Order: sequence, then structure tokens, then C-alpha cells
Amino acid sequence: MKRSRLKYFILIIVTILLGLASRRIGRIPAVTGDVLWAMMVFLMFRFLFIDKSLKFVALISLCFCYLIEMSQLYHEPWIDRIRNTSLGALVLGHGFLWSDVLAYTMGVGLCALAERRLQATADAEKV
Repeated sequence: MKRSRLKYFILIIVTILLGLASRRIGRIPAVTGDVLWAMMVFLMFRFLFIDKSLKFVALISLCFCYLIEMSQLYHEPWIDRIRNTSLGALVLGHGFLWSDVLAYTMGVGLCALAERRLQATADAEKV
């Protein structure tokens, strides 16, 4: 399966829109946005590292997500001012939650599984 940056770019935009919508619709659990955020991170790293292995992209995505979550334990006025903006809150979050770590693991895992399955399907079609 040939990877296309254009396809990943479109998936990133769709994921961002779904994530924003999930924050506006009260009936959707908040964890959905966190899963979608991690999926977006995975897609962005796949976009950047199009030729790297799935394992590399999944690992770097998880590390990034976990570092962002861990950064929420750090509170200084300058970073809290950033977190108090709309974009800052979406990117950096506010407070550390173990449930977010689980959501990020699920989001990256879902993307990795989907990509692996798509690759297997494409390889089977070649035969």
C-alpha cells in the first residue's frame, strides 16, 4: 500500500473537525475528544514520517501524547496563561488525568490497528 500525504492530511482535517464537534455535543463522552486528539497526533506523525515503520510512528505518537499529559503537572503563570486560551486548552489541556493516558493509548492503538489492517488487505490484493 502506497502511503499518500494527501490522504493523511485529509484524515487529519476530518479528525480535527470530529474532535471539535465532540466537544460541542453534550451527549458525546469527553473521552471521545481525547481519543480523537491522539488519533490526530498519530496521523500528523504519519504525515511527517510517511516512510517510517508503523511501530516508530505509534511509539513517537504515544510519547508525544504522554509528554503533553505529563506537562499538565507543571503549573507556572506563563504556561497556565497559554492553557487558558482556546487553542492552548485544546493542545496542552489543563490537568493530568490517568483516563487521558488511557484515551491516548486507545486512539493511537486504533490508528495503528487500522493502518496494519489496511496494509494487510492491500498486500493480500497484490497476491
